[in-house]
Amino acid sequence: MKECVLVVDDDREIVGAIALLLEKEGYGVRKAYDGMEALKVLAEHSIQLIIMDVMMPKLDGLSAMMKIRERRNLPIIVLSAKTEETDKVLGLSMGADDYVSKPFHPAELAARVKSQLRRYTRLGDIHSWNEAEEIWNGRLCYRLKERMLYADEEPIKLTATETKIIDLFMRNLGRIFPAEEIYQRVWEEPSFAPENTVMVHIRHIREKIELNPKEPEYIKVVWGIGYKMEKMENRS
Repeated sequence: MKECVLVVDDDREIVGAIALLLEKEGYGVRKAYDGMEALKVLAEHSIQLIIMDVMMPKLDGLSAMMKIRERRNLPIIVLSAKTEETDKVLGLSMGADDYVSKPFHPAELAARVKSQLRRYTRLGDIHSWNEAEEIWNGRLCYRLKERMLYADEEPIKLTATETKIIDLFMRNLGRIFPAEEIYQRVWEEPSFAPENTVMVHIRHIREKIELNPKEPEYIKVVWGIGYKMEKMENRS
C-alpha cells in the first residue's frame, strides 16, 4: 500500500503541481484548499504526511496544525512564501517537522517528503503498546519498542521528530551532541545552519517533559558545544 500525502494550499495551481510531483514519485495524494477542509480529509482518509501552507482562508495552516497535533503525530511540512527566520521558528515551535519556503525546488521538496516518511515509518505507530525494553532516567521512562516517552508514568505526546531526538538522547545519556550532529542524525541529511531548527524542537520537548522549562533538569545546553540529556538518579 503506497503512502498518501495530504497537500493543503489555497492556491490550486500549487496544489496541482505538488500533486503531480508526488504522484511521479509514487505517492498517493489527497488535496485540500483550506485548514478546515484539511481536517475533514484527515478524518476520512489514511494520511501519512501533510504539506501545508501557512496563509489560508477559514483556518490558517498554523491553527490547523495545532488541532492536528492534538490527535496525530504524523509528519507535517510547512510550505510558506514567508522566508523570515521568525516565521520558520514559529512554524517549527507549533509542531511542524520541516519547513520549505516558496518558491521551492521540486527535487528538494521530494527529498524532504521522502526523508520525513522514512523516519515516520521507522518510528512506526508509537501509540501501539508492546511490552518493551525500557530506559529509565529520573522521572522519565522511554520504551524502546513502543517508541514512547513517559514522565511520572504519564505518556508524553511527541511529534515524530521530537521522538527521534528523545530516542537519540535517551540511548546516549550524558553524551553531548552538537546541533549539527543532532540535525544529521534526526533529519538524516547534511546540516546547514541547523542551530535554530534544533533549538526550537529542543524547546518544544522541554515544555512537555520539564517541571520548569525555563530551568531544565533534563535537556541541558553545554554552551559552545551542544545539548545533552542529563543522567539522573532513577527512582527506587
